[in-house]
Amino acid sequence: MSENKNEKQQEIDTQKEQDEQIRETGQLTLDQNKRKHRIELLTIIGEVEGHDSAPSQSKTTKYEHVLPKLALIEDDKDVDGLLILLNTVGGDVEAGLAIAEMIASLSIPTVSLVLGGGHSIGVPMAVSADYSFAVPSATMVIHPVRSSGMFIGVAQSYRNIEKIQDRITGFIAAHSDTTQERLEELMLDTSQLVKDVGTMLEGREAVKEGLIDEIGGIREALARLHQMIEEKEAEGRKVI
Repeated sequence: MSENKNEKQQEIDTQKEQDEQIRETGQLTLDQNKRKHRIELLTIIGEVEGHDSAPSQSKTTKYEHVLPKLALIEDDKDVDGLLILLNTVGGDVEAGLAIAEMIASLSIPTVSLVLGGGHSIGVPMAVSADYSFAVPSATMVIHPVRSSGMFIGVAQSYRNIEKIQDRITGFIAAHSDTTQERLEELMLDTSQLVKDVGTMLEGREAVKEGLIDEIGGIREALARLHQMIEEKEAEGRKVI
């Protein structure tokens, strides 16, 4: 009887820990599937917060939470794959690129799914995974780099922004089926956005442009990730 009570208490404690983890960081471990794969879930939501704190009422993803989590995932031999859910307006360029580079350098299979929006610096994070999905209603906005705060009106400032923009477009082109030249064309389109320069792509348009691999939802994303995990396991057995 006492063993049953202990098991029940452990289940309650585990559930509490999961609820707290979701509330604090939007991260969770998915390990109840039939294939016995351990998949880490990472959510990129709201504004990607960088060195400066966003207003308290804003939904944010803090890079100081995400980077250590990704390092733990890479170091954990029991983690089989990573699923990234994105619904973000973008945010800090340096923080977003740091997260994207970390995801791209993981040794485990990774799949991203764009839900709602994957705008601005959310685009590099979406394409950083090994395979990417977007739901049909998702949108991705590609626009030039913006700068806030004091701006010195000299040629060096413009060249610095160009370099930042090249880092972003270069990363996207290297991790998708589009080109840097095409991305720059989409960035400088003046015919779509009312108060900005750039392009808004819906899910199927993002696939057509080569940014996203496939249209699909959580079912397709998880199925693809399980398939990639099994393929990697099969390759490992062959090497042995």
